Amino acid sequence: MSSSLDCFHCGLPVPSGESFTLVINEKNESFCCGGCQAVASMIHAGGLDQFYRFRSERNRKVDEGRNDDFSIFDSDELQAGFVVNANASESAASVSDHRTAHLLLDGITCAACVWLIEKYLQQQTGFIRVNLNAVSHECVLTWDNTEQSLSQLMQALSAIGYRAQPNTKNNQAQQQKQQQRLMLMRLGVAGFGMMQVTMVAVALYAGAWQDIEQEWISLLRWLSLLVATPVVLFSAQPFWMTAIRNIRQRHLTMDVPVSIAIVLAYLASLWATMTQSGEVYFDSVAMFTFFLLVGRFLEMRLRHRNQQLSSNAADLLPHTANRIDEQASETVIPLLALAVGDHVKVYAGDSIPCDGEIISGESCVSEALLTGEANPLDKKVGDTVIGGTLNVEDTLVIRVSAVGEQTRLSMISQLVSQAAQDKPRAQILANRVASVFVAGILIAALCVYTAWYFIEPASAFWVTLSVLVVTCPCALSLATPTALTAAVSVMRQRGLLVIKGHVVESLASINRIIFDKTGTLTVGQPVIVNVIPLSDHVNKDDVIAIAASLEQYSNHPLAFAFKSAPIRYRPRDVQTTPSQGISGKIDNKVFRLGKPSYAVYGEDPPPLPDEHGQWLLLGCDSKAIAWIGLDDQLRSSAVTAVEQLQANDARVCILSGDNVGTVSKMAQQLGVNEYLSGQLPEQKLDYVRQLQQDPMNKVLMVGDGVNDVPVLAGANVSVAMDSASDFARTSADSVLLNDDLTVLPAVIALAKKTRRVIKQNISWAVLYNVSALPLAAMGFIPPYLAAIGMSLSSLIVVINALRLHKV
Repeated sequence: MSSSLDCFHCGLPVPSGESFTLVINEKNESFCCGGCQAVASMIHAGGLDQFYRFRSERNRKVDEGRNDDFSIFDSDELQAGFVVNANASESAASVSDHRTAHLLLDGITCAACVWLIEKYLQQQTGFIRVNLNAVSHECVLTWDNTEQSLSQLMQALSAIGYRAQPNTKNNQAQQQKQQQRLMLMRLGVAGFGMMQVTMVAVALYAGAWQDIEQEWISLLRWLSLLVATPVVLFSAQPFWMTAIRNIRQRHLTMDVPVSIAIVLAYLASLWATMTQSGEVYFDSVAMFTFFLLVGRFLEMRLRHRNQQLSSNAADLLPHTANRIDEQASETVIPLLALAVGDHVKVYAGDSIPCDGEIISGESCVSEALLTGEANPLDKKVGDTVIGGTLNVEDTLVIRVSAVGEQTRLSMISQLVSQAAQDKPRAQILANRVASVFVAGILIAALCVYTAWYFIEPASAFWVTLSVLVVTCPCALSLATPTALTAAVSVMRQRGLLVIKGHVVESLASINRIIFDKTGTLTVGQPVIVNVIPLSDHVNKDDVIAIAASLEQYSNHPLAFAFKSAPIRYRPRDVQTTPSQGISGKIDNKVFRLGKPSYAVYGEDPPPLPDEHGQWLLLGCDSKAIAWIGLDDQLRSSAVTAVEQLQANDARVCILSGDNVGTVSKMAQQLGVNEYLSGQLPEQKLDYVRQLQQDPMNKVLMVGDGVNDVPVLAGANVSVAMDSASDFARTSADSVLLNDDLTVLPAVIALAKKTRRVIKQNISWAVLYNVSALPLAAMGFIPPYLAAIGMSLSSLIVVINALRLHKV
């Protein structure tokens, strides 16, 4: 733990005269400021004191020279924060203790590193699978804990140069901060070295024209060596360390040719300085190291920005909550101390800290950051709210229904993380091409050196150096993942949560869209569509008021249709008859609402109206007084969505289990010519498979129910509605968070634009390398221009992908 002069939380010195203290584990600890004191208080109140043990243990290891002892990560208490039990997702035949850890890896420089890590882990005992994102450096590792511990796998990763740590929000921010600080230091050394060694080089070049004395040439060369050495040993360290690591694993990455160029130029210059013969290239070494680092630094900044845009969900939750006890007393507690069943008060302007049900108050709640729904939604008693959304108007009291990992916000974050690990085919192909391309570069460099050795030996080394640098396939490896990451982020902002990695790639080819009806094209809840009075003594308003007064006591799904209707009466002796209806006395008259035979108890019911819908009969003292027609309401966005899809040459079809009359009427409303009614789950799947027999047909299925699960799994791309069953949401490739169907044509258009951007990126990367290689081989590109060209090609690819954020 920290000393008495150090802050217990952050480890910084405690200013003299400050009195920020707190008793933790019966010990009085000091803090440098009130912020650290408050955070430590929340950590202690939440029972998370293990945090300090982990942090201090890890820092001590680092201070002792990074002795990578990861045994602390085998603690179940510590693993609770970043490891989940994976047995539920395994087959029934699986045994043992299968776990999945969410990690962050240091040291990843390119897509080839991902390949190396995956291949290396496959050789480890107990390994099951791994998904690694080259852009965000996030790793999802599943292993059998009975065969090998997590610490042993983390040790194996560290042995090949990739240090792992838990993937938490704090660790992500800390890793990004450390990476940026270290990169800036490397840039500073390289920039200073480049300027100084260039000035010396100018003196050497000028001296060559003016016959400078040999002792001055020797002095200037030794001075160049002195300045360039820190650039090679410190600034260029990421390149040659990665190259050494990957060569040991018998795998080629783009850092191999870069490192060979830097090391060979430096060693050749060192030899020339020591022997006072030949040419020195210290200025070129410093210059292209600097430009390479500039390109990598800008790419890293853009990557961090993109990662933050797609992973800011945790920031939506407040750090504290206002809990109310049985005596209506309000207490501010850490969010971690909140439990299911608690009552919390949320004031206007505050974020809602949990999922729950409103038990007091009415307000507007903005879900824009979570679902993409722009307009605040009206919320009243009985409505549910989502943690992370914003209470806009008035104070609410909420009963907590879910906290922590059980909230919908946490579910979304987990699905986003899952999507980030899934590699599309285009990215896998690009990774393979990049790895093969490096081998081609080395072979080409060897051929170029051999040719120039016989043509002009003095230029052979210089030209080969340029070839090694200018042709590194950095842009090729970045072309696909940067565009896909940007597209997934934009789709998330629009309201489509991408779960599977192939969604963006597959959406671009969709030409058939199939909708389920109930709960997808419709809201899935009954509404009153018609009232037909059967007596001159009643009007429609009275009929609805009487029915609503009765249905307020019913839990039947049809009672939902009367929730918004006015309640004018207080019925007595209310009785519910299962599968029949509900009855009660109003002004000493017995009213019955339900099936016709039930409403006119003992009398013959009137004939059903000819109009489409579900009809309830309202009776008074066994006499029929009115028909009430209920029907599912078409979503307000359905017509526009279908029109936009058809305008873009997509064929739309409705598959429903409802009767032909209901489905045909809805198809007519939407302008859809293809529809099938009375469809069972297996029939829906058979229909999709028939379409897919034609390889030109790419099917998008949109559904919400358990009966849609087979066809959701069978379609090329599937979208589950936000109101869908849990089974349907977990089986789908994506989830429509805001139930706005017009998002579908928008994301299909975005997917097509993403495909164009990927093609542009790959075309540019290939064109650049194909064009630059012969120019460098012919001696037209010096090493420093080669470094600039390679860096610019990578930046062009990244910036082009980030244009998708403006769609």
